[in-house]
Amino acid sequence: MSEDARFEDGAERPINLGALDPEDLDVISSLAQDAVFSVTDMQWRPGERRLAFLLNRFRWEDEGRDRHGAERVRAVLVIDNVLGVASSGIDRDDRDLVLALLSLGFEPGEDGEGHVILTLAGDGAIRARVEALEVALRDVTRPYRAPAGKAPDHGA
Repeated sequence: MSEDARFEDGAERPINLGALDPEDLDVISSLAQDAVFSVTDMQWRPGERRLAFLLNRFRWEDEGRDRHGAERVRAVLVIDNVLGVASSGIDRDDRDLVLALLSLGFEPGEDGEGHVILTLAGDGAIRARVEALEVALRDVTRPYRAPAGKAPDHGA
């Protein structure tokens, strides 16, 4: 018999999560919130039907922040079953442009199809039309001290 994972099971281990429904995507969204990446860290592979991002993810799940300070980790965000990609508010020719991810969401269509929406700071957005929802988030490096030295703050 299997049981659901608990938040405490995350501890200090790297994240490796998948989402096949909107509720699972909400979990990935909360863990990827405030991740930053450059335009060059996005890759759309139409032949593989895959859209991937190399993120600098803030470790929201880290309970040791009082001990060692705020940390980030490099993570890969992969959206599979992608039929098309569109973006707005992003200058894809600006190779130095740094984007900040605010959230991931899913807008369902018919027969399992829909759109995965990446909402970015500064009114930017990326929309991936998918045949079926399949998103993965996986940490790929050891955590490192966040350059700002503190957690992102969304207060007024």
